Amino acid sequence: KKAAAYHQYHAVRKAVNRTLEAVSEEGDRRIGVVWHTQGSGKSLSMVFYAGKLIRHPQMQNPTIVVLTDRNDLDDQLFGTFSANRQLLRQEPVQAESREHLRELLRTTAGGVVFTTIQKFFPEQKGDIYPMLSERRNIVVIADEAHRSQYDFIDGFARHMRDALPNASFIGFTGTPIEKDDRNTPAVFGGYIDRYDIQRAVEDGATVPIYYESRLARIELNEEIKPMLDREFEEIAEANEETARKGRWQLLEKLVGAKERIELVARDLVEHFEKRQEVLAGKGMIVCMSRRIAVEMYEAITKLRPDWHSEDDDKGKIKVVMSGSASDPPEWQQHIRGKPQREALARRFKDPNDELQLVIVRDMWLTGFDAPSLHTMYIDKPMSGHNLMQAIARVNRVFRDKPGGLVVDYIGIADSLRRALAVYAASGGRGEVALDQEEAVAVMKEKYETVVDLLHGFDYRRLLSAAGQERLQGLAEAADYVLTLPDGKKRYLNAVTALSKAFALAVPHEDALAIRDEVGLFQEIRAILAKATQSKSGRSPEELEAAVQQLISKAVSGVDVVDIFAAAGLKRPDISVLSEEFLDEVRRLPQKHLALETLRKLLMDEIKTRQRKNVVQARKFSEMLEEAMRKYHNRAIETAEVIEELIEIAREVRAAEKRGEALGLSDDELAFYDALEANDSAVAVLGDETLRQIAQELVKAVRKSATIDWKVRESARAKLRVIVKRILRRYGYPPDKQEKATQTVLEQAEALSEEWVA
Repeated sequence: KKAAAYHQYHAVRKAVNRTLEAVSEEGDRRIGVVWHTQGSGKSLSMVFYAGKLIRHPQMQNPTIVVLTDRNDLDDQLFGTFSANRQLLRQEPVQAESREHLRELLRTTAGGVVFTTIQKFFPEQKGDIYPMLSERRNIVVIADEAHRSQYDFIDGFARHMRDALPNASFIGFTGTPIEKDDRNTPAVFGGYIDRYDIQRAVEDGATVPIYYESRLARIELNEEIKPMLDREFEEIAEANEETARKGRWQLLEKLVGAKERIELVARDLVEHFEKRQEVLAGKGMIVCMSRRIAVEMYEAITKLRPDWHSEDDDKGKIKVVMSGSASDPPEWQQHIRGKPQREALARRFKDPNDELQLVIVRDMWLTGFDAPSLHTMYIDKPMSGHNLMQAIARVNRVFRDKPGGLVVDYIGIADSLRRALAVYAASGGRGEVALDQEEAVAVMKEKYETVVDLLHGFDYRRLLSAAGQERLQGLAEAADYVLTLPDGKKRYLNAVTALSKAFALAVPHEDALAIRDEVGLFQEIRAILAKATQSKSGRSPEELEAAVQQLISKAVSGVDVVDIFAAAGLKRPDISVLSEEFLDEVRRLPQKHLALETLRKLLMDEIKTRQRKNVVQARKFSEMLEEAMRKYHNRAIETAEVIEELIEIAREVRAAEKRGEALGLSDDELAFYDALEANDSAVAVLGDETLRQIAQELVKAVRKSATIDWKVRESARAKLRVIVKRILRRYGYPPDKQEKATQTVLEQAEALSEEWVA
């Protein structure tokens, strides 16, 4: 199921209202442009918009034409619309040729038609495109409505007007329209809605992008210089178009020099491996040409032979490019048809697949979503919205990914600055890409916060400690944090923030300089999180960032911490609450850690019981809450609360044996407790009758519990009748029957999943 985010909701409502104005007799058929920054769900916004238009009575079953400028974008967008066909109330159709497009648009009503702009151009340049429909309820949705994409100058607007003279136009774009672009507003109208980088990052719709410059110098061989001079003179004498192509070819030769490719490959492999140590995910390498892409692959796999595989289903690195049989033999292994490329895309999008690096030239740089992609290596000159679209591949939200990193090997800093100027001039807020130094500065600030929290505890001695000495020290550190006001929460939050900033800053030398300390801080955090977090799920702090991923050998050189070993306790088994174990807890020198460990174990034990015995679990939960409330209100000291928790533990252990004494199974005891919760029932009926009721209830409820009884009200009603009938038959006090029935049903719900399984 897909639900609209608030920016999509508001934009679509505004767009629908503008559409109704544009298609009316007085309307000018220019609906406007929706500018929502890349990664914020533009494709789904288009689906939501189309769905609302199709349903709107005023539109009288409109025809929607979705326009892109490239086949791969057409396929991706078509896939999104097809997946949501229920919302559209019809199957979208892709135009396969110019003729097919004309057939599809001659329809009298309805239809969602996908086409590339090229199919709207006549067979011969200068020809008039035939008129296909004069209907006013045709809406053309253009993806990435920009002059350069749609070639307005060479007749885009004219051909569309010839074919569909009364159609209305709306553009969706991830980048702003440039100020000197008069054509786009002339065809589509002004902005309907803006959702910029700053808002998207603030809302958590995207993550920020950071920029790191790692320029690979182009060293010119003295023997080649005269040849380059000659080539450059020839280029300078040619016309502008030839000169532009010539400059590109010349740069391609320099960038693709064997020595430079090897230099970039070495640096890139080292950089990516360091990134992977702290933030598992994917990387993309953008090259200038297919030749360079192939040679980059060879240079990288020469350094890391185990990354290579000739099998498309295996291997850590692949080249994604188009080609033909006439290309050189060494390129052929990298040239794939559409189904093979789609299979590779599925592998790359799967965070658990071993495919971690792809080398591309143009493919996958627009409209391609792989949320786990966190690093893009750019070795190709790019500018304007092409550059902004490309770098936005790394801004998708994924698990604990704090941001995306763009690594520049060729010098795109000026292009980024120009893109930002255009962006700001159009009313956009937020940086296109933040300097990685900012991430390093944030990391240092977060590092100081953690160091300040540990002020008074000598943690540095633990950096060189090993074995039991280190474990003991970690326990002492955790205990120290628990003595601070609100220490646990502050420390967990501070280390989470540091870990996020650290993951962004790696492999900056300032980050590597503190990696051992970060690893140690995370180990202390792990003890606190594990000692205070129950089995059922992560604490709120843990949800904020899955820091466990960062507690790896790569960061700290130490395995994940065992809290019992750290506290100097034997790892408890099922008899976790044995007298021997409770006695060990009582004698622990780190009282705060002992308290947290015991509280956590009791919570786990109570949660386990909740699945079996609702009434018992509720009773113990209330006892635990009361003890902790007194402790937090400073009514009792740490040692006293430990004694109270030990007493609760003993009661929990004693409760295990009640069933044996009464001759009841665990399930029967659970129902017995549900009935016994009512004191007057015990007084009237006595233990023996309650035992019989409990045994009969187990049989009856078990027989009636079906897989979906919890959600089907009719099944629940039937069960309620069965329970009430049994209670009435045994003379259960009538005034208490309703409450008992509710408790029994609650108990049945807790046990039903196990029974059904």
